[in-house]
Amino acid sequence: MKTAPLRPIGTIHEGVERGLAIEAQGLTKRYGVTAVVEDLTFTARPGVITGFLGPNGAGKSTTLRMLLGLTAPSGGSITIGGRRLVDLSDPARAVGALLDARSVHPRRSAAQHLLAYAQTAGLGRERVAEVLALVGLTGAANRPAGEFSLGMGQRLGIATALLGDPPVLVFDEPLNGLDPEGIRWIRTLLRDLAREGRTILFSSHLMSEMELTADDLIVIGQGRLIAESSLDDFVSARTAQAVAVRTPERARLADALRQAGAGVELTPRAGLQVTGMESASIGRLAADERITLHELTPLRESLEDVFLRITQDVTDHGSRA
Repeated sequence: MKTAPLRPIGTIHEGVERGLAIEAQGLTKRYGVTAVVEDLTFTARPGVITGFLGPNGAGKSTTLRMLLGLTAPSGGSITIGGRRLVDLSDPARAVGALLDARSVHPRRSAAQHLLAYAQTAGLGRERVAEVLALVGLTGAANRPAGEFSLGMGQRLGIATALLGDPPVLVFDEPLNGLDPEGIRWIRTLLRDLAREGRTILFSSHLMSEMELTADDLIVIGQGRLIAESSLDDFVSARTAQAVAVRTPERARLADALRQAGAGVELTPRAGLQVTGMESASIGRLAADERITLHELTPLRESLEDVFLRITQDVTDHGSRA
């Protein structure tokens, strides 16, 4: 089979459009009378890492399957650059995806698995070697995939997604089974790929890693959109603003803050938690009163805290995927 040339990872190859956004418009999937996804509209932008969040049964996997043409929508659309995946001239080079890292024949080696995909897409052995090196599996290239740990399987799945050097990447739970070094590696990889202008959509239940990795968030529950925004806006808009203050003159500062209309709670180690006043204003007030500050830190809830609070009423463990 003729091997089509690819540039090294780091530059999107020629022949595939750049800047392809993922767009869902009124996307709906029903099984009988049960709506798994209903009237879902969102956009994942190029050059941005978009986290796709929802409790178990929210409809995330079904949405990704509709994006990849594996499940037909009952209504609406989900497109890449305005077109369905099946309508793209070279879908294997436009979109790379990892939905299930276990979907590998256990007796095939990593190299054989990748070569089978590469030949289907008109790629060759050189590209297989490139992606094996990228994901750190060169030394395990000839081992049967059935002997891989869960983390190694995830790396092989990511290598498969990267074979065509695609401008759009879709990952469903890519962090599963990875050790701390592996999690940091994929976080760095996703950031590097996004900086090249690629569109990245990924789901994860690891909220701490989502908070460190994602730029934008799409949050769904019971198949419907709950929120679509930057990660920072998602958290800050749903968090009561507070500032942690530590000072050797806690009582005097607390009195001054209360007189200025702020809410003040005493905390351990000569600390205060202040609400209703920004850190800059607290600092100016302390300076005016000649009060020494040892700490002045804006506080906000974690992504996990906010996510659990806003999705507690839309969790469905039985009827959706």
